[in-house]
Amino acid sequence: MPVLFRRRECLVPTWRAWLALFVLLVLVGYAFLRAVFPWLAVQDSIPGGVLVAEGWAPDRALAKTLDEFRARPYSGIYVTGIPIEKGGVLAAYPTFAEASAATLIKLGADPQTVHAVPAGNVLKDRTYTTAVALRDWLREHQVPADRVNVVSLGAHSRRTRLLFQKAFGPATRVGIIAMPHSDFDPAQWWRSSQGFRVVTGEIIAYAYARLVFRAEP
Repeated sequence: MPVLFRRRECLVPTWRAWLALFVLLVLVGYAFLRAVFPWLAVQDSIPGGVLVAEGWAPDRALAKTLDEFRARPYSGIYVTGIPIEKGGVLAAYPTFAEASAATLIKLGADPQTVHAVPAGNVLKDRTYTTAVALRDWLREHQVPADRVNVVSLGAHSRRTRLLFQKAFGPATRVGIIAMPHSDFDPAQWWRSSQGFRVVTGEIIAYAYARLVFRAEP
């Protein structure tokens, strides 16, 4: 009769090995929590050329954008943004681009240096859509765009740089300036619901932009 089974020895971890594995996983997890936000909120400025403000960013980010413009040799401030979905029909400025451009002027920017570049309303890939709208506007108005420096907000910054680079292509160097968040502590983002939503959402969104999203030709 053929033998259907045979005995083999199997090594299993001892409780000390399980404890060491658990401690290792805790340390790796804590290191990830500490490192992921600085990685998302990348700082990689390329001064000069075109300075871009994302219109959805808060007013304090716009104030920092104006400070950056005054400190460096830029051709102008170009504000991107899609239509405002809530209250837009009642507002004087129907898009984030126009509203934030008006805010910059109110903060003291020379109106001749501020340009609102609104994009159409889209259901997905909004950052990329605004970058494409800006690219096309700069080409139409013959504004050199060999260097584009974008001011974004915290954890959104790495994805912003990636999508602007996809939109403008290899002939343009895209820099990024990350403004700090004020609604949670970046050093302990996992301790607040807002920080947890922002960071985990950006991790997923960046993975999508890097691995799944395909730019238009």
